[in-house]
Parts: sequence; structure tokens; C-alpha cells
Amino acid sequence: MTIQAPETKIVDSYRVACDGGEGALGHPRVWLSIPQDRGWVECPYCDCKYLHRDCADAA
Repeated sequence: MTIQAPETKIVDSYRVACDGGEGALGHPRVWLSIPQDRGWVECPYCDCKYLHRDCADAA
């Protein structure tokens, strides 16, 4: 059994919402704040990584 890597999304905002993206099979919507010094944040439910566009080159 292999485990799929979490999805990485490049975003334009430092505040993003994540709901798992699968409708009723997703998770409760959570609002996440991307720290400007780090440039990314991971969803505590689905491990999706949100990377701010300004920091995408450094990652």
C-alpha cells in the first residue's frame, strides 16, 4: 500500500480556507494564516500545503 503525497497549492493570499476539496467527503472548513517569514502552512486535517506565490521560488 502506498500513501499519496499531500497536495501543494500555490496561492496569492496569506489567508486561505481549506475544506478538503471533496465536497461531503472533505473536512470542516478551516482558515489558515501563512506566516510571512516561512511562506507556507499545512492544513491540520488533510496535510495540504499552501505556499504563497512570493515564496514559491525559494521552496
